[in-house]
Amino acid sequence: MHRRRFLMTAMVLCVVLVAPAYAQTYPMRPVRLIVGFSAGGPSDITARLIAQRLSERLGRQFVVENRPGAGSNIGTEAVVNALPDGYTLLLVGATNAINATLYEKLNFNLIRDIAPISGIIRVPLIMEVHPSVPVRTVPEFIAYARANPGKINLGSGGNGTTTHVAGELFKLMAAVDIVHIPYRGGAPMLIDLLGGQVQVTFDPLPSAIEYIRSGKLRALAVTTATRAKVLPDLATVADVLPGYEASTWYGVGAPRNTPSEIIAKLNIEINSALADPKMKAQLADLGGTILAGSPADFGKLIAEETEKWGKVVRAANIKPE
Repeated sequence: MHRRRFLMTAMVLCVVLVAPAYAQTYPMRPVRLIVGFSAGGPSDITARLIAQRLSERLGRQFVVENRPGAGSNIGTEAVVNALPDGYTLLLVGATNAINATLYEKLNFNLIRDIAPISGIIRVPLIMEVHPSVPVRTVPEFIAYARANPGKINLGSGGNGTTTHVAGELFKLMAAVDIVHIPYRGGAPMLIDLLGGQVQVTFDPLPSAIEYIRSGKLRALAVTTATRAKVLPDLATVADVLPGYEASTWYGVGAPRNTPSEIIAKLNIEINSALADPKMKAQLADLGGTILAGSPADFGKLIAEETEKWGKVVRAANIKPE
């Protein structure tokens, strides 16, 4: 163990000492972008979009590698323990910020061990109900829930997921008693919401929008601070509960001690990719808004989200499944 630590420290020092020259030629081989979830979901789609653009811009393959398990912690730990040379990156998301408090014994500290590079996208959630629920606005829902304590079921994709903590934050701020029903993913939850077994959820916009447009589900509000471009007439939860904000978001991070020159180079390339009209259109199709900015901007978002969801996890006494 001591030998391994010594070798890792020596390798880190070598990378740091040659960082300026190293960054000029970076990347010289394929780069792995680790995603802590299975292929096909929104995190994977986002990762593949940005990986494709970075491959085109930098002339080397950025390969998405899915490392699902433990609510994305397996993938995160793999990056934390990787050599900080810019060749192993992490798709960081809202789940990482939640997990920082949800899991009591992690082998890493997200804010300490992952260096922020750049945000990519923020996607709103939609507060939606089954059409049998006799409400059309958030104030009506709050009044209905208070008149029927413990009788409304809140569906989520599982304990500690974004859809869960968004609902718990609403419960705390609205002072309503609704029952959380966790599912093993968003798809089975939606099936029961459509069937009326659960009555309300906070669902990512991409998976909700077609059901809303077809009238199979009724949208009450969007969870971001501003309205969604694809549903401009839909109010925000914050219109009724000032300060309420919940969303799913993604960006890119690297192991701590990754040379600042490499982080700066990746930040420039990611922001340039996000400014491309084709990339903008692809991310708009996911219902999100661009999260361009500096590494410091993305680090600030991670820190704020970790603090916010930590308070919710503790207040609602949420435990991992």
